[in-house]
Amino acid sequence: MENGIFICCFFQISDMQTMKVNQTTLKEFILAGFSVYPHGQIFLFVVFLCFYLLTLTGNLAIMGLTWVDRSLHTPMYLFLGALSFSETCYTLTIIPKMLADLLTQNRSISVTGCGLQMCFFLGLGGTNCIVLTLMGYDRFLAICNPLRYPLLMTNVVCGQFVASAWAGGFFISLIETALIFRASFCSPNLVKHFFCHMRAVVRLSCPDSDLTESIVTVISVSGLMGTFLLIVITYVFILSTVFRIPSAKGKRKAFSTCVSHLSVVVVHFGFAAIVYLKPEASGGDDTLMAVPYTVITPFLSPLIFSLRNKDMKNALRKVLGKRSFLNK
Repeated sequence: MENGIFICCFFQISDMQTMKVNQTTLKEFILAGFSVYPHGQIFLFVVFLCFYLLTLTGNLAIMGLTWVDRSLHTPMYLFLGALSFSETCYTLTIIPKMLADLLTQNRSISVTGCGLQMCFFLGLGGTNCIVLTLMGYDRFLAICNPLRYPLLMTNVVCGQFVASAWAGGFFISLIETALIFRASFCSPNLVKHFFCHMRAVVRLSCPDSDLTESIVTVISVSGLMGTFLLIVITYVFILSTVFRIPSAKGKRKAFSTCVSHLSVVVVHFGFAAIVYLKPEASGGDDTLMAVPYTVITPFLSPLIFSLRNKDMKNALRKVLGKRSFLNK
């Protein structure tokens, strides 16, 4: 599936990589990145590298535990493993290039490379939103329809939902990327960002880019707000069911399975909204404003799911216990 996505993205961009700019061919972009902070490059590199390594460790731990511990082979944890995998790919699309650019003066990226980075960034971001929505739906079925839950949400159905999330995320991504790269680009070829952010790239289009920028922004905001609204609706039903549980202990037990998911939803959609719903006239450094949802959110997600989840902590103890027993 991933190979198919890569091939689709590659051919979408390859057909458009030769761009005319004042009778010359534009072959690359220059990423401005954090060049406006020349004295903080090393510090930023160390900070972002630490965040990235911790993010990878957290996500790989979640994927590993859901794979080796049979008690975690349930839809809720399969969704969590799928989210960890997509977030790992998401950070891999952006952060290694950003780290390399912090240590070098050559911040160039080919037109094809820029298009592929944008395609995968948008596709994986959309996939994350859809998977979070499906996790909310999973909790809705478990709490509001517990008797039929094992029949409605099997591991096979869970796998089908995850595949649909990837297909939906990359379908929207391909549309947005094709809209942006169908036009030619004008000098200067300086992208005022640390990666090929769609707004920063579309503003370099030779024709008037306002219409294209408006279209891709509407698509992104609609996807963001649509998935968030579905999550809100599921939690309205969840809360109405929880409040009807007579015992306080039952209420706490039912809602405790949702706390981690709800926390990640608030962080994920909150940071994304700051960027995509920010008025153009409000100003601000877009590069710095993108750091929370490209670096901080992927770091917090596995941290929240692992620290606030008893099953995950028990699975980790079992794995560590087996290792210590084998070492004796």
